[in-house]
Amino acid sequence: MRNFFWVLLALALVACSPDNDSATPAQVAAPGSPENWRLEISLPHEVLPVQLHLAADFTAAWIENGAERVLIPEIHREGSHLQLRFPAFNNTLDLQLSGDHMTGELTLVKRGYEQRMPVSGTRGLAYRFSPNPAAAVDVTGRWEVVFTEEGGEDNGETIQAVAELDQQGSHVVGTFLTPTGDYRYLEGEVNERQLKLSTFDGAHAYVFTALMDGDGALTGDMWSGTRGHESWVARKNFDAKVADPYALTFLKEGYDSLAFTFPDLDGHPVSLADDAYKGKVVLVTLSGTWCPNCADEVAFLTDYFGRNRDRGVEIITLLYEHFDDFERAAAQGKALRDQYGIEYEVLVAGVSDKVQAAETLPMLNAVVAFPTMIFLDRAGKVRRIHTGFSGPGTGAHYAKFRANFDQIMDELLAESAP
Repeated sequence: MRNFFWVLLALALVACSPDNDSATPAQVAAPGSPENWRLEISLPHEVLPVQLHLAADFTAAWIENGAERVLIPEIHREGSHLQLRFPAFNNTLDLQLSGDHMTGELTLVKRGYEQRMPVSGTRGLAYRFSPNPAAAVDVTGRWEVVFTEEGGEDNGETIQAVAELDQQGSHVVGTFLTPTGDYRYLEGEVNERQLKLSTFDGAHAYVFTALMDGDGALTGDMWSGTRGHESWVARKNFDAKVADPYALTFLKEGYDSLAFTFPDLDGHPVSLADDAYKGKVVLVTLSGTWCPNCADEVAFLTDYFGRNRDRGVEIITLLYEHFDDFERAAAQGKALRDQYGIEYEVLVAGVSDKVQAAETLPMLNAVVAFPTMIFLDRAGKVRRIHTGFSGPGTGAHYAKFRANFDQIMDELLAESAP
C-alpha cells in the first residue's frame, strides 16, 4: 500500500527538464526514490521543523503537515544549489547541498517587504520536533482559545478561537479556527507537558508552543515568520464555537448590490454589470495569491464551478496583492490560475491592505478578512456574505461549510431570472 501511494503521488508531481534541471508545471515525469530531509527554519525565537520529501534525482519535492501534502511546483538545480519555488505565493527556498546536509534561506514576500529566515537540513531524519517524545498529558479535544497580539499596531488585541486537536501517543494533529479562517494543517507532539505544533505550506511559517498547567489549561506562544508573535491560553470546552462567518461582513445601509469594474489578468476591464453576468447567480470572492486560506477556497470553487457552470452560475475572484504594480499582480494571478486550473474570471482589484481594499468596494461595512465570499442572486442582489474560509484542515467544519454552501447555491439557482 505504501508503494502504491508513492506511485499515485508521483503522477501528480512536476518533473525536471533534461536540458536545464528545471522543473516546471507543464512537465510531468515519474520522480526518483524519495528521500526524507528534516529542515529547520530559524524564526527569531523558535525553530520551525519541516519534513521535506525530495526525489533523489531532484525532479519532485513535497512537504508534509499531518494529512496535507504540499507539492512544490517548481524545482531549479544548478550544481549543488537547489531552489524550490512556490510561484502562486511568490516565495522561495534556496538551499546549498553538501552531502547529507543543506543550508540556505527561506524568503517570504510580504506587502512592502520580505521575510528572510535561515534554513538548515539533514538527510534521513523523519521526526518533527523531538526524536523520542514522551507524553505526560493528553490534549485531544476541543479547546476554547484566546490569542493576544504582542507588539505592533495591534498590541493587546484579542481574538477568540477554537482548537481541534487529536493526540495519538505523543503525536498531535489539528488546527485552530478563528472568526476569519483557520490555521490549516498543524502537526506536532506532546513531550512531557509541553505541546508543540507547526506548519509550513509555502506561505505560512507557524510554530505554536504551550505548557499544560495543573488545572489542565494550555498557556503558550504562537510565532509567525520573522515578525508575528501572539500569546495564547486555552481551556477544554466541547461547546466552544467561533463567531458566525455570515454575520461579520455586511452591506452598508442603503445598498443591496455590488458595483465594480476591474481589469482582468490581461488588462481588459470587466464589470459586474456586463451581459455575461445578467440573470446569473454570481459569487464574488475577495482573495489574494499570498493567502493559503484563499488557495483552499480557490480549490473548492474551481471544483464547484466545473460541476455546476451549466446551471447558470458565474464566479469572479478579486485579487488584492502585496504590491500595487499591475503587471506583477497579474503575473501572480496567472500563476494561481495555472496551478489550480481556474476557468472563471480573475480580476486585479487592489492591494492587500484591508482598509484600502474596503475603499474599492465602498458598499461593504469593511473588508474583515481574505477570503470573503459574496453571494448574488439572479437579480444582482447580495443575499449572503461569508467571511473567511474553514478549509479541509478543519475536518467536520469544512464538511459543514460545504453542505451549507450547496444549500444556499441550490436555493439561489432555483429562483427564476428577472
